[in-house]
Amino acid sequence: MPKLLILSKEADEFQRLIEAAGLPGLETFTASDPKEALANGKDCEILYGEAWLMRDVIPQLPKLAWVHSMSAGVERLLDPALRRDYVLTNSRGVFGELMREYVVGYLLAHERRIFERLKAQHERRWDRSPVGRLRGRTLGILGVGSIGGEIARTAKHFGMKVHGYTRSSETSPDVDLYFHGEALLDFARGCDYLVSVLPNTPETRHIVDAAFLEALPAHAVFINIGRGSAVDESALIRALETDQLAGAVLDVFEQEPLPAEHPFWSTPNLLMTFHTSAMSSPPDLAPAFMENYKRFVRGEKLNYVVDFERGY
Repeated sequence: MPKLLILSKEADEFQRLIEAAGLPGLETFTASDPKEALANGKDCEILYGEAWLMRDVIPQLPKLAWVHSMSAGVERLLDPALRRDYVLTNSRGVFGELMREYVVGYLLAHERRIFERLKAQHERRWDRSPVGRLRGRTLGILGVGSIGGEIARTAKHFGMKVHGYTRSSETSPDVDLYFHGEALLDFARGCDYLVSVLPNTPETRHIVDAAFLEALPAHAVFINIGRGSAVDESALIRALETDQLAGAVLDVFEQEPLPAEHPFWSTPNLLMTFHTSAMSSPPDLAPAFMENYKRFVRGEKLNYVVDFERGY
């Protein structure tokens, strides 16, 4: 009988959901911190939890065969000094619906001038300035994985054109035009809106740099829901302060929580949302693990396997 260790601050809720699903032949143990995990589940073959909690536990689980992360980002587990003799999967298939709502919400807010209207209301000023629409606008997606594909599909619903930049894959049928390799700046030049969904890898670090931001049209709006490491923050601040870029919406940052002295707090035309674009609960996350467990016991290939070298 496979033994599962659930390591999470909400471990009891995950256990309730998993046991209610009646998964075959599974014995579960729970822990809310690494010390408790090693006391309760050292003989477990399966580890399911939050990457920041699992990092220090993984080296001490001798029977470990499979680790499933509750998040899409698993950079804490990719240090070359850590063991890699197990299958690592993540929850990248979970967050697409949440993130597409976030992105489209801010696209509509910008086109319909929602924040300007609110300001006018507070000032008791009748504001009938023209608004835009999403139809015909071009949305660029930097990193078209499962989340990017969900965003692309929703953008097409609003009549947008969708461009995607990836290393090589072209998996989304809703992307009208793909760019690869050295075509990064050509990709940027055609965007009215740019959304980064990139993971944290050496190849993606500061890919949104001064040259990239200069290539974007001055009316463009940049949204980052991937990882803060993809952005050269100093270059972004300069672009916003000099009106080189119309606006930015940041949900992720190089340092989190953002320090009180960081210049982002007073940067013009910048909105921040503090890593909340895909806030999820156990009922959102558990089904991805449960589907993978069924595959695991049948000896099938698991969903969302992470390549340790690529980082995603």
